[in-house]
Order: sequence, then structure tokens, then C-alpha cells
Amino acid sequence: MSATLSTILVVEDDDIVRMLIVDVLEELEFKVLEADGSEQALEVLGDASRHIDLMMTDVGLPGMDGRELATEARKLRPALPILFASGYAETIDVPADMHVIGKPFSIDQLRDKVKAVLKQGN
Repeated sequence: MSATLSTILVVEDDDIVRMLIVDVLEELEFKVLEADGSEQALEVLGDASRHIDLMMTDVGLPGMDGRELATEARKLRPALPILFASGYAETIDVPADMHVIGKPFSIDQLRDKVKAVLKQGN
């Protein structure tokens, strides 16, 4: 693991699910930023002083859903890797340069997916 930790923005409206994902990612030695929805996520993304290596977002967010958030996020940060988490992973359509992990996922699946997406981004 390199000295600089990768920073992951986790966007999830369910507090318990978000807390679990954050705990797992921190255990895996990632730096984690949290947002409880699209509005909060866009505030974080709009702060140019914050370095973000990956945004992991739930697809089913209230208001602006995860796909709309991804579109807006890319306007702010065109190269940002995006990982969608969805209970309907096999049925959701995501742009070719974005990624999906199906819920529920194991710690190992999450670790492997995040590392693969980050490696691809570099």
C-alpha cells in the first residue's frame, strides 16, 4: 500500500448502510468522505481543495438519483471514477466508463472492486 491513501466519497442515504460501507473502507485503509445524498455529495465534489479518487454511490437516492449525481459529478470532476452500488446491479444501465457492485456485497467483493476501479483510473 502506498503512503498516500486513496480517498473515497461514499454517497448513501441509508445511515446504517453508509456507516457499514465507511467502516469497511476505513478497515481497508482508505480515507473516506461521506454524503447522505446527492446535494451533500455535490458540495464535497465542488470543493476543489478536496482530493477524491473514487465516488461510490447508491443508485436509489431520493431526489437526484445516483446516475444523475454521476452526470453532475463528472461535470465537476471529468476524470472521477464512479462505482454504483445497487440491489439491482444486473438490471441497471451505467455508462461504459463507470462501474457497478451488487448489493449485498461481501467485504472481499467491495475491496476487490474498489481496488480494481482505482487501478484502472491510474
